[in-house]
Amino acid sequence: MVTYQKANGKGVTVDHTRICVVMVGLPARGKSLIAQKVVRYLAWLSIPAKAFNVGSYRRNDTPNPTADFFDTGNKEGERLRHAAAEAAVADMMKWFDSGEGVIAVLDATNSTKDRRRWVHQRCEANHIETLYVESKCDNEDIIMSNILEVKTTSPDYKGQDPEIAARDFRNRIRNYEKVYQTIDEDEKDLTYVKLINVGRQVVVNQIRDYLQSRVVYYLMNLHIKPRSIWLSRHGESEFNLLGRIGGDADLSARGDLYARELPAVVDRSVGDDRQLTIWTSTLSRTIQTARFLANSPKGYDKLEWKALDELDSGVCDGLTYAEIEAQYPEDFRARDDDKYNYRYRGGESYRDVVIRLEPIIMELERSENIIIVTHQAVLRCIYAYYMNVPQEKSPWMEVPLHTVIKLTPRAYGTLEERFKANIPAVSTFREKGSVAKHQESKESSL
Repeated sequence: MVTYQKANGKGVTVDHTRICVVMVGLPARGKSLIAQKVVRYLAWLSIPAKAFNVGSYRRNDTPNPTADFFDTGNKEGERLRHAAAEAAVADMMKWFDSGEGVIAVLDATNSTKDRRRWVHQRCEANHIETLYVESKCDNEDIIMSNILEVKTTSPDYKGQDPEIAARDFRNRIRNYEKVYQTIDEDEKDLTYVKLINVGRQVVVNQIRDYLQSRVVYYLMNLHIKPRSIWLSRHGESEFNLLGRIGGDADLSARGDLYARELPAVVDRSVGDDRQLTIWTSTLSRTIQTARFLANSPKGYDKLEWKALDELDSGVCDGLTYAEIEAQYPEDFRARDDDKYNYRYRGGESYRDVVIRLEPIIMELERSENIIIVTHQAVLRCIYAYYMNVPQEKSPWMEVPLHTVIKLTPRAYGTLEERFKANIPAVSTFREKGSVAKHQESKESSL
């Protein structure tokens, strides 16, 4: 957890720090993906953050523009684009002035020195630090991949023929190339990070404080290549059948069936010959679940991470919820009231799990095509990071047994797909405020 001087009541504290992260770069360079990732990461760490996408403001007046709208000779287009930037910055200032904001991300091309100077002056007048993040890329494969994604996911091209959309988007890029100015020596007084060819080279200049360095550290671990992450709980365990939490129990008979079926479920979800790397916790039930996947003809590598172990339930380890309610009634109620922050006696809270998972998230951002076989609380925290789930809701999400969740990060959100094995399992999900009774086994697949 990050600690400063002045509490804001949300789990972190700040010392009047306000930062505007200003995205810079040509279209199809991953700016929106980076912006969304930064906001998700900061929110996951309890640092209030919000993205202000200038394109969203521009779409209020011009929802489906052609490339000509972005031509430097189009004066009306230039007027509307600047009006959109003005509206986004005005809303950003209101957000900061509300007292809620710590880090804003201004998501736009900001492709000229004049535009960057204008943003800097607006922020400086309102005592807001600026951190410029320029994404530069001349790798045609990556650019083409980003164009493919934009033509299929961007609101600008909704309902349009994909090939026509791709051609128009290329023309839009050419219009921006006519005026684009990279951050150079003339702007060496700026605080900036340059990410060159998806992080192959990183240039950092004039980082001034801890929060800025925290953002830079995260950015240095990012890449924007297309990839997916697969998540699965361990197979049903003997403790699951008994309704007991924690422990290091072995798989049940049905859990073992899921372990044997897992390679086929993963193959179905992957859909091609890409190589995955398997990450498990150090506990028996995840290692047992992944053993057939690790020994499949695909030859997947496998790593065990202590950081992926289940939430430590302290003195309640091995108890049922009914036993916890009977033995520790005040604790049971306190956990229901604030499950994210409640820490078991001698154990952990969900907030503690997030802190120890940060290195896992960094490694995930550096890696490609990982399947994680781990535990319910840990998966809730990882899923919340990718899907931007609020902290107060993440501990109450249902993550069913015998299901593979595939997450594919995109510029405008994360695509989620679920693949269920046809193997029944007990449900370990307990709703907030429900009776402390373990749910009975379900005879149908989950």
